[in-house]
This record gives sequence, C-alpha cells and structure tokens, in this order.
Amino acid sequence: MDGNGRWAEARGEPRTAGHRAGIEPVRRTIRECARLGVRALTLFAFSSENWRRPETEVATLMSLFMDALDREVEELNSNGVRLRIIGNRQSLAVRLQQRIAEAEALTAANTRLDLQVAVSYGGRWDLVEAARRLAARAASGALRPADIDEAALAAELQLSELPDPDLFIRTGGDHRVSNFLLWNIAYAELFFTDTLWPDFDERVLAEAIADFESRERRFGLTGGQVSGRGGA
Repeated sequence: MDGNGRWAEARGEPRTAGHRAGIEPVRRTIRECARLGVRALTLFAFSSENWRRPETEVATLMSLFMDALDREVEELNSNGVRLRIIGNRQSLAVRLQQRIAEAEALTAANTRLDLQVAVSYGGRWDLVEAARRLAARAASGALRPADIDEAALAAELQLSELPDPDLFIRTGGDHRVSNFLLWNIAYAELFFTDTLWPDFDERVLAEAIADFESRERRFGLTGGQVSGRGGA
C-alpha cells in the first residue's frame, strides 16, 4: 500500500496526513474483496525497514494502527472476516501486542475472508525465522536435515495456513516487491499501478483483477500443456 506520503506532499500536507487518508482505501478493499468472494487478502502496512523512517512518522503509524484495531475489529467480526497480524510482534509495544491478540481471538472462527495485515514484516525476516525453527528442531533430534524440503520450510512461514497468493498488487508507481512475501509470491502475477494508495478504489482493484484474468498461468509448463493442446 504505497504512496501515502507522496499523496500528502503533493497537497502541501504532512506525510502523516497521507497515512490517515490511507485508512479508507483499506476499508474499501476489504469490503470489495469480501463481496467478490476473494478468500484471502494480505495487506503490507509496515515493513521491517520502515522502522528507519522519522520517529514522528513511525509513532503516527503505530497510533493509527492501534486506533484502527479499536474501531474496525467489531465490523470485521460481524462481516465474517478473520484477522491475523503477521510480522515481528516483539518489536511492537506491549499494549499493541495485547490488542492484536484480542482482535485475533475475537475473529478466529470467521471464514468469509482471511485478512492478514503485515506489520514489522519482511520477507527475509520470515525466511530466517523459519530456518531458525527448522534448525532448532534438527539440533534437538526432532527433525532430520534430509527431511527439510520446500513443504517443511513453507510450513514454518507466516502464511503457512494459506495457499500462495495468486495476485500481487503494488500501488504508487514503483516496480518492485520490497521484501514482501518473498517465498509465497514465487508464482504470483504482479500488477503495478501508478495510483497512490489513498486513491486506490474499486475501479483500480477491478482493473488489477481483469489484468490477472487475462494472463495464462503456466507454473513452468508450456502454453500447450496448460491449454491441453500438448507440444511446445
């Protein structure tokens, strides 16, 4: 969800105003994905690298996140949305960690939409943590190193309970994945838009989905194999 700061600066406002303006597109996106029957949505709210931003901006983001949890979780729950926060929780304030745990517990039984919000998350961190857990099990004798395969590693990642993402959408004009779900998006279709996050709406989401539906997903096969024609 990129472009909040630039959206605000273009209007002569502080970057924090852009972060506040970015809350409504989150609501719209969740509602629209639920309406369309999307089963899982993961939003990248705050990366492990974002801690290096100015202290006042980080403090505002954490405050907005706490406020959003307080305001939105009841509606998420009533709409059948299961909320999970992925990322390095130990880097968050204890009060925020407690509020996250309460929100997750409240929505744990919901099945309409799995909503993951990545906070203090990085794809490399995710892989390192998974490797550490596997190494600890191997060191204890509970796991043979020879048994470590793709499935074993995937089972230790933050999104281990979900299928790999089909579609990756990045707003704000940059064409990179910025350390997001590095393992999981190996075969995701990538969609980049110049739209800044505060301007992201149902129209842009529909454009991304239409683009996704127009693509042929081969997963290493030939076009002929996918279509059933055979050959190269």
